[in-house]
Amino acid sequence: MQLHAWRYCSLRSVEVCGLGFVTVDVLKIRDPADVEAAVRAAIAGEQPLEIVGHGSKRSVGHTMATNAVLEVSALNAITSYEPNELIITVQAGAPLPDVVSLIDSKNQEFAFEPVDTSVLLGTAAGRGTIGGMIGAGLAGPRRIKAGGARDHLLGAHAVSGFGDSFKAGGRVVKNVTGYDLCKLLAGSWGTLAVMTEVTLKVMPKAEAERTLVLRGLDDIAAVRAMTAALGSPYDVSGAAHVPNSAFRSAEGALAGLGSAGQAVTLLRLEGITASAAHRAASLAALLKPFGTAELVGDEQSAALWRAVRDVTPFAASGALGAWPVWRIVCPPASGGAFGQALARDTGGEVIYDWGGGLIWAALPPSAGAHAALLRQRLAAIGGHATLLRASEAVRRSVDVFQPQQSGVAALAERVRQSFDPKSILNRGRLKRTSPT
Repeated sequence: MQLHAWRYCSLRSVEVCGLGFVTVDVLKIRDPADVEAAVRAAIAGEQPLEIVGHGSKRSVGHTMATNAVLEVSALNAITSYEPNELIITVQAGAPLPDVVSLIDSKNQEFAFEPVDTSVLLGTAAGRGTIGGMIGAGLAGPRRIKAGGARDHLLGAHAVSGFGDSFKAGGRVVKNVTGYDLCKLLAGSWGTLAVMTEVTLKVMPKAEAERTLVLRGLDDIAAVRAMTAALGSPYDVSGAAHVPNSAFRSAEGALAGLGSAGQAVTLLRLEGITASAAHRAASLAALLKPFGTAELVGDEQSAALWRAVRDVTPFAASGALGAWPVWRIVCPPASGGAFGQALARDTGGEVIYDWGGGLIWAALPPSAGAHAALLRQRLAAIGGHATLLRASEAVRRSVDVFQPQQSGVAALAERVRQSFDPKSILNRGRLKRTSPT
């Protein structure tokens, strides 16, 4: 259905999907008022909308039930930046690399280390947006210390599925006396509202970072070492493990580190230079039962953690580029045994982050991407999994996002209906409507 509104540009294009050629209405908005007009027109025409910035994460989730795209990339302004207050307000379509470059010029950063999914998904580098960062809610290794994207989201302006603009949160760290509504937008994958502007907390970058490297540990021993490090008083900000088999597809910084073909366990410490060096030495002594730790300095350390954050051994351009990739969250104490058994029984590869609480699993191609086996085993340990990379055919046949228990699912549906009762926004992205 062609949408009619007078303040945005509507273009018609043709895209190829698994069913052949389809005609797509691309609505290129110019300002937040255009977003309201577009959503209201979609409601009137009963036409669902796919919400995109630059489209860097369009392949994540189920195929959406729509042939109309609402593109918000024109909302790309940085509204305000107050380095002394550690706050930045930016429109949702702003390119993430541009914003990161700006705050880096003031020696600041997003402490939760947003993941660059271009390596894993095989999309063009530098195409992610601030809105996509919040909507996906994917945090990197420092999640264990700094929290996730939602913990750094202070406020948001957005347009709901009613076609109404609303504001949630504010511009100071402690601004909420009731329910912090804007937190719901983080990790919602665009199904609740179209974000137009967000306010985020930024943090000073550490003066120095040091990484300890333990070699040759198996998955279970590595989790024990990471648990000991995270339970120590040495303020560890990253704990990851790359098994030796994963190095067959590793590239860049990790490939150089694993040249001996041994598994590596990485532990990061950050802070002022003297403190980071002292804590690294103390932690190395604590971990002596697990082996002799090598010390890696600032530049190489930063490259290693970018590779862990972006899961470069499973890059779309690498040896495992055709394999489905799962993002698994589980209790850290169970992570080593779970990941080791999963890799052994499927012939897949795994990488551990968050001290064993996050497992990236690249599994050999199959009709169901090993979903039944994976989720059956996860149920026993209280974990959940998202199929972050897979072909459209696989995504049509399995649940990409973890199926929720009935009570949680009912609550989530009530929340969604309170924002978007007609399911206009990203309809069908989170939930498979009919198996094929």
